[in-house]
Amino acid sequence: MEYVILEKNEAVTLITVNRPEKLNALNRQVIFELNTAFASAEDDPETRVIILTGAGEKAFVAGADIAEFASFSPEEGRRLAADGQERLFNFIENLAKPVIAAVNGYALGGGLELALACHIRLGATTAQVGLPEVSLGVIPGYGGTQRLARIAGPGAAFELITSAQRIPADRALALRIFNHIYPPEQLLSEARALAGRIAANSPSAISAAMNAIRAGYEPLRSGFDKEIEAFGLCFATEDFREGTQAFLEKRKPRFTGR
Repeated sequence: MEYVILEKNEAVTLITVNRPEKLNALNRQVIFELNTAFASAEDDPETRVIILTGAGEKAFVAGADIAEFASFSPEEGRRLAADGQERLFNFIENLAKPVIAAVNGYALGGGLELALACHIRLGATTAQVGLPEVSLGVIPGYGGTQRLARIAGPGAAFELITSAQRIPADRALALRIFNHIYPPEQLLSEARALAGRIAANSPSAISAAMNAIRAGYEPLRSGFDKEIEAFGLCFATEDFREGTQAFLEKRKPRFTGR
């Protein structure tokens, strides 16, 4: 794989997004490779826990690769969200093995959505998180509108998504986005320690418990369909074209509401 590294250490498999020159931004190739890596770890009978992190010191995953979809039509945008949710974000959430996100830096847009799809999230004290999509004239399309509201509460989701603000690790901890935060140099070792504690327990019981936990919020599933539809419709707006063009030109957007 070109952008994803898979490392196995006894019962724990570490998956690293390795595209540091682009701050580990998601594109279709990265999503495909992550799906392959997670499927491999899920099928490995020796793997009991999976850790996901990003290469380098700056970013976990800094977002989606905007240049890849800036010219998409509404239908292409809808397919982008639907395929991404099915291939990666919902796929991770529904794994039978626990996934720990070790958020070592920026987790923005699709990067935060990726962390939210994981079952447990640990953050570096230097991490920053946010869903800035509305600043581009679009909305989160990989489950962010649903998972952030479920994890941090509707009020926090409304504020963070509509303001497009980044928040530091300590506020993300207070909002339950992070389970724990650690100094950057301790983050991966703490993730491994937690993975070891989980791996010492019954895999069948853990899988059953995870299924039971998921069952409690399954009625929200229709919300993901609404997000996909709304995400696609954003691609027909002038605001989307202006927002993405401004991002690529490194200037402030001039939105009109159309």
